Amino acid sequence: MKHIPRKRFGQHFLTDKLIIQGIVEAIAPLPGQPMVEIGPGLAAMTRPLVERLGHLTVIELDRDLASQLRSNQKLTVIESDVLRVDFRQLAEQVRLAAPKVESAGPHKIRVVGNLPYNISTPILFHLLDAVDVIEDQHFMLQKEVIDRMVAGPSTSDYGRLSVMLQWRYAMDNVLHVPPQSFDPPPRVDSAIVRMVPHAEPAALEVRLLSELVRVAFSQRRKLLRHTLGKWLEAHAFSGEFDVKRRAEEVPVAEYVALTQQVARSAAMQLVPSEVL
Repeated sequence: MKHIPRKRFGQHFLTDKLIIQGIVEAIAPLPGQPMVEIGPGLAAMTRPLVERLGHLTVIELDRDLASQLRSNQKLTVIESDVLRVDFRQLAEQVRLAAPKVESAGPHKIRVVGNLPYNISTPILFHLLDAVDVIEDQHFMLQKEVIDRMVAGPSTSDYGRLSVMLQWRYAMDNVLHVPPQSFDPPPRVDSAIVRMVPHAEPAALEVRLLSELVRVAFSQRRKLLRHTLGKWLEAHAFSGEFDVKRRAEEVPVAEYVALTQQVARSAAMQLVPSEVL
């Protein structure tokens, strides 16, 4: 049965066999590995993945596509909006359902998918909440989004998304995917990003980092003393931080360190004076 792509789901189906082969080789799935695919669509990547894995869990919002996918007994189909999926709970279910991997020891889930471009950033932040149960992530995204994800300081692409994700992941742009690889072709170039969680990330309050970085990049053409400097004053921050720079000039490590300092400073202010 031919499926007509639905614009409201942002559906663009991958059809280029060479590109599909390149993506699967980049993912390098091994037999028995617990893996989740987001947005399998017409199963272009699903089929070669499940051939190597033996079993695959997929998340599909389109009920017609989900119905077709259920005909494959090697698939566990979750018909849902991915933003409503509890990946921490799902990881436990997938690990229990997957065949045992040859190597010993506990295994986290691997996550792959062709993410809907209209909600790709919310999905990335949703997965950030469950990153400790994820081995790695391979996603197809709009190329300009990946450029922002992997961008370094002092570049035009470096911004809030760069900082928030690089704090937690090592990331690489591993493959370019042109529009003609899809049906229907999108109006933008795509790419594949590999995201590997850092083994020992800096401990911090994620909400505080998010707020701090949002304020910093709120007026990226201005010096930080006009934005983040005022925010630090409002939080009674007494430490040292150079606000005579623009937001894009500050490396990820400095944003992380500043978040930790602000949190410590706030905690000290809450300690009763007689304890000090």
